[in-house]
Amino acid sequence: MTQSSYFLKKLVNTILGCADDALAGTVACNPHLQMLHGHRVALRADLENLRGKVALISGGGSGHEPAHAGYIGKGMLTGVVAGPVFTSPAVGSILAAIRAVRKAGAVGTLLIVKNYTGDRLNFGLALEQARAEGASVEMVVIGDDCAFTKQKKAGRRGLCGTVLIHKVAGALSEAGCGLSAIVAFYFCTGTLGVSLTPCSVPGSRPTFQLADDELELGLGIHGEAGVRRMKITSADQVVKIMLDHMTSHSNASRVRLKSGASVVLMVNNLGGLSYLELSVVAGSAVRCLESRGIHIARVFVGSFMTALEMAGVSLTLLLVDDELLTLIDSDTTAVAWSQPAKVHVSGQKRVRESVAPKEEEKEESFPFRAPATPYMRAVLEKVCNTLLNLQEELNDLDRAAGDGDCGSTHARAARAIQEWVDSKPLPLYPSQLLSALAKLLLEKMGGSSGALYGLFLTAAAQPLRTDDELATWSAAVDAGIDLDSLCAAAEQLRALKNPQTNPLKVLTKAVEEAEAAAESTKHMEAAAGRASYIGSSRLNRPDPGAVAAAAILRAVMEGLQVKTI
Repeated sequence: MTQSSYFLKKLVNTILGCADDALAGTVACNPHLQMLHGHRVALRADLENLRGKVALISGGGSGHEPAHAGYIGKGMLTGVVAGPVFTSPAVGSILAAIRAVRKAGAVGTLLIVKNYTGDRLNFGLALEQARAEGASVEMVVIGDDCAFTKQKKAGRRGLCGTVLIHKVAGALSEAGCGLSAIVAFYFCTGTLGVSLTPCSVPGSRPTFQLADDELELGLGIHGEAGVRRMKITSADQVVKIMLDHMTSHSNASRVRLKSGASVVLMVNNLGGLSYLELSVVAGSAVRCLESRGIHIARVFVGSFMTALEMAGVSLTLLLVDDELLTLIDSDTTAVAWSQPAKVHVSGQKRVRESVAPKEEEKEESFPFRAPATPYMRAVLEKVCNTLLNLQEELNDLDRAAGDGDCGSTHARAARAIQEWVDSKPLPLYPSQLLSALAKLLLEKMGGSSGALYGLFLTAAAQPLRTDDELATWSAAVDAGIDLDSLCAAAEQLRALKNPQTNPLKVLTKAVEEAEAAAESTKHMEAAAGRASYIGSSRLNRPDPGAVAAAAILRAVMEGLQVKTI
């Protein structure tokens, strides 16, 4: 599927009616909201509680959900006027909203408008008509974009910082402040976005194209161009670039941050970014700001002002003092406003020390027991290298039936073993070594593979606590196999119970049987795991876990051969 065809998919009823349906859906799910008949307008259902207070009306094009209707409620907006997707609302609907709140007893109306030409024009025309009818109406235009280093004639675009203005203005209104006092309240806020993918208006193709290894810095919330295209790099580096740009002295639209300043940080999902990535970015932003001496008072992380399905994120900084922070913390019934803990983020202890494990019990040393280290180090090195080299092949096999991470899971185990081997001497005896490996994999590997290998090694270690003859190794494998799937190899390894047998020949035969068994899994129907939900006709490749287990056995054999040559 091509990128352009993917973005044509939209789960809507009709293209023309999607904005109406979206607003109606928000109202249907929130009993505190009502639609204004004949208009794409949502209002507080308790307008009678507005008497004697300033009404706040915002809005703009649809496609930015939960903005704007999600911020209607006591302590935030009184109502919103929604336009078609990425299109300014009609003057008549804006005027109808002003009339509705005025009739409810509002002493004035404040229009909160993002700095886009259509929004300014249409809200401005409605304001003039309302004033001609005798209404007390003011308009503030929000421009918090930090992208452009030189002032544009049109000014800074209105982005996610608008949501913080909704909150502060709503708190002031709820506290009984007059219209002029709310308009005069000073804010210093800035926002910068970055995107990995474009977005597409329903019925249209993507608004722009990005190469697979590119991201766009400083774009607007409608997919309009940013200021720089750059190669994808780490989240830490992207966040650093964003904050550098937002605060650079050469940037005319910068946020004027000084060491010691206190800020509210908003990490906003532009629509299609996973919450895993969002948390990574949020952590990077917190660390980066604190490293610059900035005090973070509050952090808001989530989807606040989106751009349809755009996979991207914006960072908003609001300089705060105690008064402004109190307004941010004030209560609201708006459903889309998250309520973080009302405590400062910076200065909190974020890590609790873990409980140290008990020291390993020392095993008795018997004269006939040979240390395992000379052999096991070579074997472990071979196993780790094998798993690292197989990472992409195992992931590819796993994509057919799972989530495509089998190779990554085994590679994670390999790296954990390598770090462990490099950091300390290996345990002296086989049982100690297997027990230690079991604990390491249970802690570091993850997934069902980590649990299975951990159980296998734990069980296998038990017979070796008192003896390490070849027959005991066979018993150890049998003990572990009860919890694993390498029955084919186990059958061959039972030959180790014969003291006259050649152990390397037995192991070679076991490896061959394990590899054949792994190959045969492509004809099997899965009984458990993610693959059990997939029809057998679609599963025509070997099970990646079985392939990995067979590869480990071969690596063990080859490691032993190298050591014994």
